[in-house]
Amino acid sequence: MKVLVLGSGAREHALVWKLAQEHPPGSVICAPGNPGISKVGSCIPVDITNLEDVCSLAVRESVDLTIVGPEMPLALGIVDMFTKAGLAIFGPTRAAAQLESSKAFAKEFMAARSIPTAQYQVYSDAPTAIKAAREGRFGFPVVLKADGLAGGKGVIIAPDGETAEQAVRSMLIERRFGDAGIQIVMEEYMEGEEVSFFAICDGRTAWALPASQDHKRIFDNDRGPNTGGMGAFAPSPCVTPSLKDRIFGEIIEPVLNGLSEAGTPYRGLLYVGLMLTSTGPKVVEFNVRFGDPETQAVLPMITGELTPILLAAANGEMGTPKCAVSTWPHVAVVAASQGYPDSHETGFTIGGLENVEQMSDVIVFHAGTEQVGDQIKTAGGRVLSVVGRGETFDVAIARAYEAIDQITFTGKHVRRDIGKKALSKSQTS
Repeated sequence: MKVLVLGSGAREHALVWKLAQEHPPGSVICAPGNPGISKVGSCIPVDITNLEDVCSLAVRESVDLTIVGPEMPLALGIVDMFTKAGLAIFGPTRAAAQLESSKAFAKEFMAARSIPTAQYQVYSDAPTAIKAAREGRFGFPVVLKADGLAGGKGVIIAPDGETAEQAVRSMLIERRFGDAGIQIVMEEYMEGEEVSFFAICDGRTAWALPASQDHKRIFDNDRGPNTGGMGAFAPSPCVTPSLKDRIFGEIIEPVLNGLSEAGTPYRGLLYVGLMLTSTGPKVVEFNVRFGDPETQAVLPMITGELTPILLAAANGEMGTPKCAVSTWPHVAVVAASQGYPDSHETGFTIGGLENVEQMSDVIVFHAGTEQVGDQIKTAGGRVLSVVGRGETFDVAIARAYEAIDQITFTGKHVRRDIGKKALSKSQTS
């Protein structure tokens, strides 16, 4: 069997790393990939937003299953194209992918299905939105979201009316997020613990992976601007078996039923960003693919074979998977370039990788890296994800930081508190 993974980040490295353990050498390819991925799979330089080229690659390589990493190809309709060509692909159709590609669509879908989420209003007219921001229609702080895809950075939490008005102006008038901000969602700020919930879906049923929690802000103690994610840990001590059942009953099943009734059955990975409020779990956002950096913490926990589950889900016949899952905590810490998520320099040589890759119970996943001669250099905002695992969160955290501290490059930025939420929660539970 031949498997194609689309993407070039740490999430895709984790996917290829996992799948390569299940197949003979040369059976897992990645487009376009990165230097880390090239050590465990074959990398082919293809622009994955050029759907025709990706489809041609799958045909040329006789691929049996394609797995889409990032959201953009899904939003562009790659699944529709592959399905029309008779090619198996793991991911939702363009219509179903609107759960992520349009915050307004997701909100309206949830409202129609009574899926718990924050109160909201959609705005495209700047004066009307500014008036609502000034008046504090949803109280303060208030959350403002660009409707479209903004690389995980299209959310602003405004503490007061003046900041909210500035945020509205930056989105709707100054077009800070380009076309993604043609319309915005303004919603109430929810309080509680935030959790990432992954469910593999075949259109009718779903199978949950271990719940995780990520750290979006750039600095310790959740300070500074939002990023694509500075680290994650799994399993989340917050998600008990009874809460998991509630998430399925109140959120996952209504999503699957609603999309099926709409004629767009959801097949692929449904990522539900949850806020565990005092009244129960509420949806913060949907993503329609594996999350990053949560995937780097979650996938190494899957000790059984993942490929058969993904293929069955893509074909709409998953049933109830039987797959071994580790209970050991996993902690993923991101090494980022100085200045991220804003402008940052790249091209710096990365040292210490060979030593870290030899450490036990540590995994390094490449994100923004490139091979230049015999050196690995920085090539993005998030450079690497380093995963530590152990029988307790204390051990997993210590291993992750011991490893990442041996990695060097100019301007390296690391949060020092990844996993501490799990530590305090597990100690009090």
